[in-house]
Amino acid sequence: QAQLVESGGGLVQAGGSLRLSCAASGRTFSNYAIGWFRQAPGKEREFVAAISVLKITYYADSVKGRFTISRDNAKNTVYLQMTSLKPEDTGVYYCGAAPRIARTKEAYDYWGQGTQVTVSS
Repeated sequence: QAQLVESGGGLVQAGGSLRLSCAASGRTFSNYAIGWFRQAPGKEREFVAAISVLKITYYADSVKGRFTISRDNAKNTVYLQMTSLKPEDTGVYYCGAAPRIARTKEAYDYWGQGTQVTVSS
């Protein structure tokens, strides 16, 4: 079983930047696609970005051009660099591990506990 731990969340002003990290342990990290999802209060968990084993990347339209996902297999870590943040980016950000890259949360087998991102206007 894979264990995932997110970090790097916090409070930032609109237009600012944050870098989230998803550190993995347990099963072989390099065999999994990793996705980032976020959930605002009262809303469904939504797809943000994902990266495959071969480093193919997917992005939600709402973050394309502002967020960058990357992975360092030597460190068992996936990063989400977020720039030009907007208040609507606020939410709890979760990373998940899946056998292959996907945009739907149902495809992900393992999840971290989440990290809060709050963007003030």
